[in-house]
Amino acid sequence: MFQTLKNAWKIPELKNKLLFTLLIVLLYRIGASIPLPWVSSEIYTAFQSMSAGDMFQYLNLLSGDAFSRATLFALSVSPYITASIVMQLLTIAIPALERMAKDGENGKKKITAITRVVTVALALITAYGYTMYLENMFSSYITYASQKGAALWFCRITLILCYCAGASLIMWLAEKINEKGIGNGISIILFANIVSRVPTYLTSTIPNIAKAITKGIEQEVVAIILNVVIYIAVVAVILAAFGFVVWFTGSERRIPIQYAKRVVGRKMYGGQSSSLPLKLNMSGVMPIIFANSIVALPATIAAFFTNVKKDSWLYFAKDFFDQMTDVLSYTSPLYLIIFIALIIAFSYFYIMISFNPVEVANNIRNNGGSVPGIRPGKPTIDYIKKILNRVTLIGGLFLCVISGLPLLVMVVLNLIPSLTSVVASMSELAFSGSSLLIVVGVALETVRELEAQITLRNYKGFLD
Repeated sequence: MFQTLKNAWKIPELKNKLLFTLLIVLLYRIGASIPLPWVSSEIYTAFQSMSAGDMFQYLNLLSGDAFSRATLFALSVSPYITASIVMQLLTIAIPALERMAKDGENGKKKITAITRVVTVALALITAYGYTMYLENMFSSYITYASQKGAALWFCRITLILCYCAGASLIMWLAEKINEKGIGNGISIILFANIVSRVPTYLTSTIPNIAKAITKGIEQEVVAIILNVVIYIAVVAVILAAFGFVVWFTGSERRIPIQYAKRVVGRKMYGGQSSSLPLKLNMSGVMPIIFANSIVALPATIAAFFTNVKKDSWLYFAKDFFDQMTDVLSYTSPLYLIIFIALIIAFSYFYIMISFNPVEVANNIRNNGGSVPGIRPGKPTIDYIKKILNRVTLIGGLFLCVISGLPLLVMVVLNLIPSLTSVVASMSELAFSGSSLLIVVGVALETVRELEAQITLRNYKGFLD
């Protein structure tokens, strides 16, 4: 990877693209730190103490702390990603959008334009919900909370428009990276957000674990040695996880394809062997994102009923969701079981909507190809489906290991009385699996894109 970046830096055109991408990322990080009126900067401390394993903490991770600080880019890439997923699902469900998606470059431009409109609409709705969330949960840190009537709504509308504009500006920045940068704009921004959280994570969570483990040890030398061992163990686990994710992400199951010989005019075509590659992790990080959203839903809904009083008719809802939150705490075994089951289910669901075995089998047959030992038509479709189901199961189990292992560690630590208080301070560990997959996936995709552009610019024809 570093060699690829070094080679790209030597090519002036790619060097300019890298510098442009870094500039956009820098502008984004500046925007993520721009405060908005009527919001106190102390809201960050309050958010850290109140959120623990719910969906808001996950959104904060994806925004690089902008969500917890209520800054201009608090909504981050969430509206754009949600709009892209919605459009992907609608493209399969609505025939008109499916025909538009297959209409070449012109169709892609129309889909992109519709995605932008959906992004702005979702950003507007999300901005309203986020503003109401800030008022309900952190009213003491919102200076306009005491206002009434027109003054109150003026402040609300101003904040809503600011957050909506911030989400739209993020979408524009991502598209600029696609046009003039190295590509994968939204992924690069998401990558920068997660990486920006690493120093905070390393300087808070790991020291808390080490402090709790060495608590009660009177000999200072022994405590220091244990701290060193813990840090070395954590670094070793992180490196091993990186290596495993990189290896598995690049692994694939290849279905052999044999093309028949054809005589066209005075030339003979075909007769060569090829393969249909199926990546073991075809669904990427999407099943984890879906599963996190579903499992964290009770804790997220419960956050809206925090200030409900006992004499209110909504108190029964508060009591119900509080009990659900306790049962589905991220430190409970039930949370882990449901989370793993949802990952497997969403792995099959995502493959079902993103990969069409019938279309693949028809393309193979139309090009004069066939799977050795399998007849064209329905037998080929059934064979591809069988292989796809096995690959999806392996990919789902891989996602369960990567995302479930941190949760398992937290469940085990929570069973130790001396470590119970530390588990609350390391709730971000619950989302470390999905963060690792996003970081590794974006890094590998960026390196592949740079390698392709380097190869294109270093190609020498026979005249050279």
